[in-house]
Amino acid sequence: MARVAALIGDLLFGSKVEGVLERAGHEVDLVRSATTGVVRGRPDGAGRADVLVIDLAGGDVDGVALLETLRTSGELDGVRTLATYSHVDADTRERALAAGFDLVVPRSRMMREGGELVARLVRA
Repeated sequence: MARVAALIGDLLFGSKVEGVLERAGHEVDLVRSATTGVVRGRPDGAGRADVLVIDLAGGDVDGVALLETLRTSGELDGVRTLATYSHVDADTRERALAAGFDLVVPRSRMMREGGELVARLVRA
């Protein structure tokens, strides 16, 4: 089981991802704003995310820029990252790969394999 912070602006997609991950045994915290602290958990370190999922198709948040901010601040130390994108948006996929997300997958694959993708990231 992994603790997952999921920054997904699309409420319907977010609830579907939450369901897929919870059915696989993961604990999910849907994050609604792109602020620092999204993976941190409580001040004592409890609840810190193992995996950060960012949906790049949402449009409200520049997930690539957020990744860089979190990495620079040290908040992603020990946290694996997964980006989702619309399968027709090759440019976003390339930006995410260049930014260094650990895994970049289309939204449809996240819906089919999300639980296993997160598990693989945690084991890696």
